[in-house]
Amino acid sequence: MRENRGMAGRERRKPDHAARVLISFFLLVIFLGSVLLSLPVSSRNGESCGAMTAVFTATSATCVTGLSLVDSYSQWSAFGQVVLLGLIQIGGLGYMAFVSVFYFLLRRRIGLRERLVLQQAMALDELKGVVRLVRLMLAGTFLVEGTGALILTLRFLMEYPLKKALWLGVFHAVSAFCNAGFDILGFITPGASLVAYRGDVAINLTLTALIVIGGLGFFVWNDLLMLRQKNHRLRVHTRLVLWTTGILLVGGTLAILTLEWNNPATLGGLPVGKKILAAFFQSGTTRTAGFAAVDQGSLTGSGKLVSMLLMLVGGSSGSTAGGIKTVSVALLFLMSYSVLRNHKETVLFGRRIPQQQMASAASIALLVSGLGLMGGMILSATNGLALSDCLYESISAICTVGLSTGITAGLNLGSKILLIVYMFFGRVWIMTISFAFMTKIPPDNAVRHPDARVLIG
Repeated sequence: MRENRGMAGRERRKPDHAARVLISFFLLVIFLGSVLLSLPVSSRNGESCGAMTAVFTATSATCVTGLSLVDSYSQWSAFGQVVLLGLIQIGGLGYMAFVSVFYFLLRRRIGLRERLVLQQAMALDELKGVVRLVRLMLAGTFLVEGTGALILTLRFLMEYPLKKALWLGVFHAVSAFCNAGFDILGFITPGASLVAYRGDVAINLTLTALIVIGGLGFFVWNDLLMLRQKNHRLRVHTRLVLWTTGILLVGGTLAILTLEWNNPATLGGLPVGKKILAAFFQSGTTRTAGFAAVDQGSLTGSGKLVSMLLMLVGGSSGSTAGGIKTVSVALLFLMSYSVLRNHKETVLFGRRIPQQQMASAASIALLVSGLGLMGGMILSATNGLALSDCLYESISAICTVGLSTGITAGLNLGSKILLIVYMFFGRVWIMTISFAFMTKIPPDNAVRHPDARVLIG
């Protein structure tokens, strides 16, 4: 009996190899990025930026967050900006791109172990078609980023020489698609992000399109491309993602527009057309992108609240975005609707949603929201800052958004470390970290406990 219990215990604690590989990969990239950014050649002034700035920036870039202790243009040299862009691209595509490109170049077959890691990294529920999806992801990524870079370059050519316009176009296209939110426009106004271009249609719409496409998820891409085949129907996941994304974009735009219409520090002084454009961009960028067309610290209290709610939602599973995820939030609303109507099951597009998925969505939402709230309270208590600004910062970090009210650089050492941990958790994902050290295969003789009824409401 003791031997059996011991074996069951060992089986219970069998680690998830795929999850551990993903965690190790991101830690390695952050370490190498920190070393490179700390070199004097990476700084514009020829002096090392210091360990904290290097680690914080490398983590933010690799985890495609966008929070920064320094202005990216003022601090980083051409070499430093290239390193920053490389971290964003690697972090956005992650382990799957690194491994796949390596194997493709060597013309080696991707084995079962690597396929399992790719499956985990892309949030897929099955191994079938993983390699094909990765190839689609790589090709689609460079096609979309290239198109965005071309449009942005042509726009920047109206103001800057070809070399500078090209670099601005490439950098911001990659940063937008990977939902990173880093910019190198500090030569206009340091730390102001895209405020100088908040009325520019070409830049705002191009970046928003890149953000949305990057946030849809590679699974959705694949499903949409399958429409070319006869009799193909979009999967429930894809339809739910598209509907939720559309509702959030329109709803967020209307909410920001209404709440900030008369705010002179944000939308108040703009003509109607530019107000709508800036509100639309704010609605899109809060979904984990991190660019700012208006000063985030000048938003009204209600405007900050709406932005935080949008940050919490984030993008979709299997994408470069963070947050609770669109599908999880949609499922929670559907479950609430079913409960209010006293339905025993949650049905979507004629299909029943398994209870396990509903429980996972609720757990993720509770965990992320709780961590965001706790982080905000810690930042406020230890730095003596307004709770609203600290909540904004905390949620931005855990949901890998990168928007800030301007308090990041002034935080104490402990708070900066907390944000680093939050950014890492938000990108690698709390569930992945948990799976790395928790039960993967339950024992056959698992105990089934009797039901208990508690009072709700």
